[in-house]
Amino acid sequence: MKRINCRRCEHYFVTWEAAKPNGCRAYGFKSQQIPSLVVFQSSGTDCSLFKEKNIPKN
Repeated sequence: MKRINCRRCEHYFVTWEAAKPNGCRAYGFKSQQIPSLVVFQSSGTDCSLFKEKNIPKN
């Protein structure tokens, strides 16, 4: 499994829920684990909706 860093994805967000602090807008869920891990555990494949954030470099 290629490790996907959700924090570098534009679909990732941090929630206000202590029990489910990680969210994915692309798949529409919140979880305790990093979303890419949840996707892999449920489907057996890597996240196919990962999209790198466009972070400007100074």
